[in-house]
Amino acid sequence: MPENKPVVGLSWEPKLPQLSFGTKKSSFNKEAETSALYKPSSELIDGLFVPPNDPKKVNKFLRKQVKDTAGKNWFDMPAQTITPELKRDLQLLKLRGAMDPKRHYKKSDLKSKALPKYFQVGTVIEPASEYYSSRLTKKERKTTITDELLSDRKLGLYRKRKVREIEEHNRPGGVDKWKIRGSQSWKRAKQRRH
Repeated sequence: MPENKPVVGLSWEPKLPQLSFGTKKSSFNKEAETSALYKPSSELIDGLFVPPNDPKKVNKFLRKQVKDTAGKNWFDMPAQTITPELKRDLQLLKLRGAMDPKRHYKKSDLKSKALPKYFQVGTVIEPASEYYSSRLTKKERKTTITDELLSDRKLGLYRKRKVREIEEHNRPGGVDKWKIRGSQSWKRAKQRRH
């Protein structure tokens, strides 16, 4: 029975397959493709990455490793991963002109529906001098812009009023039997005349 030795520290041994060198080149290529020594860059061998021997694949791997940034002029601002909450907030920022009737914004690229790739999200911290004048209370502070806008009572009343106005404008007016219905109304008018 083998004795269990106490492990002091970490030990690691790679599991490498035995390489058999045959005389046929085709069998060697098949073994090399299926062996554990070479795998695509996404796979790891026993927790370690073995770089490929092909220079084209090495260059492709290096290109993937370069971080996606806005450039040196923008202080290497990284591209953000867009979560559903961030997406909603960005869409709200695009439509901010429709939220408040008394605020007017410069026209932006309304035609393009694409969200920006490079942006940063921060938290506004008020200075101590604005403690009473223009700070948000704890109740008013929310995690996202969407939550803040939904909790704003004035904005909710404005939205309801605007929706009501649009519905009234689109609602058909008058009695249904007096509506003009193309050729049918001409026939009815003829019948009334005779």
